[in-house]
Amino acid sequence: MEKQDFPQGRDEGFFTFFARVLQEIFRLRSNRHASSSVIFRQILFTGYEALPLISFLALAIGGLIILQGNNFLAGFGQGIWVHVILVTVVVNELSGILTALVVIARSGTAMATELGNMKMSREIDLIRSFGISPIGYLVVSRIIGVVISMVVLVLYFNFIAIIGGWLFSHMFANLEFRAFMMDFFSVLKLSHVLSGVIKSICFGLIISVVSSYQGMKVEHASTEVPQRTIKAVVISIFGVILTDILITWLFWVYS
Repeated sequence: MEKQDFPQGRDEGFFTFFARVLQEIFRLRSNRHASSSVIFRQILFTGYEALPLISFLALAIGGLIILQGNNFLAGFGQGIWVHVILVTVVVNELSGILTALVVIARSGTAMATELGNMKMSREIDLIRSFGISPIGYLVVSRIIGVVISMVVLVLYFNFIAIIGGWLFSHMFANLEFRAFMMDFFSVLKLSHVLSGVIKSICFGLIISVVSSYQGMKVEHASTEVPQRTIKAVVISIFGVILTDILITWLFWVYS
C-alpha cells in the first residue's frame, strides 16, 4: 500500500510534510521528479512579474527615509545619520518584510489556490499514479523558485531603495551620487548584507512551505480552497515576523 502524503493529525501532518520537503531538497541532484520548468515558471511569476511593484515600493521607501531623515536630523548637524537610518531600517528590516508581504499576497495565495484546486480535481492523484512524487514535482520545485526569487527581490529592493534615496538627496540637497554612496558604504557592514540574505532565504522557505502545505491539505469541498489560502496568508505573516525578530536578535547578540 502506498504511503500517504499526510497523516490524519494536522500538526503531525505539517511536520511530516516539512520533513519530506527537506528530504527532497537535500537529494535534489538525484531527484528526477523536480521540474526545472516549474522552477522557471515560479521564478517568472514570483520574481520577474513582481518587479514593477517592488520598484515602486523601494523608490518610495528609500526617498521618504532620506526626506524625513534630512528634515529631522539636518538641524542637529548629523546628516550622516540619515545613511545609518537607511541601512538599519531599509537594508536590515523593511526590504525583507515588505518584499515578503508582496510575495505572500501574490505567490503565497497563488500557490495555495493552485495546489488546492489540483487536489480537488484529483490531478495530484493522477501525478502520483504515474509514479511521480507530488512533493518533489509540485512542491519542491515551487519552493526553490520562491526562495531564489525572494533573495533576488530583496537585493533588488535594496538597490532601488538606495537609488531612490540618492534621487531625493539630489533633488532636495543637490548631493552628488559619489558623495552619497561614499557615506552609504561607510555605514554599510557585511553583517547587514548577510542578515538580509539569511532573512530572505528563511522568508521564502516559510512562505512557500506554508502555502504549499495549506494547498495540499484541501480534501473534500471547493470551499476549502479560499479557507486554506487565508490560513496560508495569516500563518506566513506570523512566521515571517517572528523569524525576522529571531534573526535580528541573534545578529544583535553575536555581532
